[in-house]
Amino acid sequence: MRCVAVFVGINHASAKVDFDNNVQLSLTLAALSIGLWWTFDRSRTGFGLGVGIAFLATLVTQLLVYNGVYQYTSPDFLYVRSWLPCIFFAGGITMGNIGRQLAMYECKVIAEKSHQE
Repeated sequence: MRCVAVFVGINHASAKVDFDNNVQLSLTLAALSIGLWWTFDRSRTGFGLGVGIAFLATLVTQLLVYNGVYQYTSPDFLYVRSWLPCIFFAGGITMGNIGRQLAMYECKVIAEKSHQE
């Protein structure tokens, strides 16, 4: 639950906090996203998942913007905003943690059922 709250905070910061320029915003969100990974995951697999999701989701977003399906008012990094990969990275880490918790819960439920029988 704390991981989800931090992700919501990072996402909210990307929209509401005013910075002098986009580089400052992007670096701040990158640091917060890495901090999210370090606090709640710290695994190579989780980091790889986050980087992979950030890359693929940013690529898909760029293709959608390039083909006119979606548009940003002021893109600054290849048709999209420069902070977008940081949000995707943090989202990948958060969804990975949720999936891990659900898998652990399912294993626990299966183990309890087998003990009852």
